[in-house]
Amino acid sequence: MSSTAIPSQLRINLEEPRYDQNTFSGRARHFIITTNPLNLLCTSRQLENAKTTVEKYRNGDELPDLTEDQIWRAKQIYDSAFHPDTKEKMFIVGRMSAQVPMNMTITGCMMTFYRTTPAVIFWQWINQTFNAIVNYTNRSGDHPLSVKQLGASYIIATGGAMTTALGFNRIAHRFPPLIARYVPFSAVAAANCINIPFMRSRELTHGIPVFDENGNRVGDSKKAAKKAISLVVISRIGMATPGMLIPPIIMQRLEKGAFLKRVPWMNAPIQVGLVGVFLLFATPLCCAFFPQKSSMAVSHLEPELQEVIAALPSPPKRVYFNKGL
Repeated sequence: MSSTAIPSQLRINLEEPRYDQNTFSGRARHFIITTNPLNLLCTSRQLENAKTTVEKYRNGDELPDLTEDQIWRAKQIYDSAFHPDTKEKMFIVGRMSAQVPMNMTITGCMMTFYRTTPAVIFWQWINQTFNAIVNYTNRSGDHPLSVKQLGASYIIATGGAMTTALGFNRIAHRFPPLIARYVPFSAVAAANCINIPFMRSRELTHGIPVFDENGNRVGDSKKAAKKAISLVVISRIGMATPGMLIPPIIMQRLEKGAFLKRVPWMNAPIQVGLVGVFLLFATPLCCAFFPQKSSMAVSHLEPELQEVIAALPSPPKRVYFNKGL
């Protein structure tokens, strides 16, 4: 049926991804497509056409000229470029499909130029600026931060990350050279715990939208926001782990060989390439750790929100929310 037009009685549910999100393999397949760097090559016209197709189909329009695969492809392009809550086109650098090319470059350079304080400051600033863009772009909910809140969150998050990196770098000389190579990873892991909550601070103070199983909004929850952000922090640290733990071991060996002694300028390109290989797999697999549409029991929500939900004609037992990425 995937190569023919879809009978009207067998309509696709575009409110959910194509693959089963209750299984890790289904989520992984979804994110392998969504985070594919080739999605960045889609033109503005292609993105708008995909959006139009998805919106028409969601509104009940029949699209007899399109096959099931073509409709799903439009949905996948749409998911890669448009925010699930605001429906706005996301800044290209902040999209998850930009994670591999951007992170491989930044991380590779962080792991190459980690020995001097100016280099640590510069690359941690670049990294945290990029992370701030990603965290804001992939936030949960539909209430934007004010310019003042955004600026304050960025300064605190970036300052905290650079302080962490410099602190680790200062004590790294006490350890073997290989351990010193893990300073960037330690800083990135710690910084994620700072950057993500600060860049999504409005969610913690105002809550994020929560819905019943039919997609009806039942309120905003700060506790759901805390859970969403904690899940994203875990995924982001997992995303960075393979590319920042394994390449230092490889580079430690390569730098003792004749090749890098002859062409030392190849150090950074090799590290960037190694990180890219690991990120190509780690990015979708770590995004798939937890369902994008996460849930929690109503009994774990704020008491006042529990009262609101209990007053509904058919109160749900669980609520669902977009955790962000």
